[in-house]
Amino acid sequence: MQSSYIINMEEWKKGFSFSVPVQVRFSETDMFGHMNNTVPITYFEYARIEFLKHLGLMGKWTQGDEGAIPVVADIQCDYVKQVYFEEQLSIYVKIENIGNSSLDLHYLAINNMEEICFTGRGTIVQMNRQTGKSIQWNETQLQSVQA
Repeated sequence: MQSSYIINMEEWKKGFSFSVPVQVRFSETDMFGHMNNTVPITYFEYARIEFLKHLGLMGKWTQGDEGAIPVVADIQCDYVKQVYFEEQLSIYVKIENIGNSSLDLHYLAINNMEEICFTGRGTIVQMNRQTGKSIQWNETQLQSVQA
């Protein structure tokens, strides 16, 4: 089954270039030895943060210089294949769409046998820490996300 946000799987997969490795820990599995269904969201978070660091956005947000923070507006995970304790995965992340103050991110998890284990998508919005209102990307940020 293909997710609604993926039009052509092969073309979609080609768009990914950034990934982080993860190994499924014992604490992330259930009594049957397979990964709990909540864990991919944590992996997406890890990949997203590393990706945003790579783009140079996290430093500004964590230092608080701009009064802005990234907020997850929505997140979705589609499970394709069961994953087990100690499996090695590559979690890929890419920008699918850039809004005025948001990024639509897509995720792909692949095991060592190059099998798709789960996919996902989610939107982050740059928000003002004090007001809770969205803040448009500035020119420097746009250059980072469009590169």
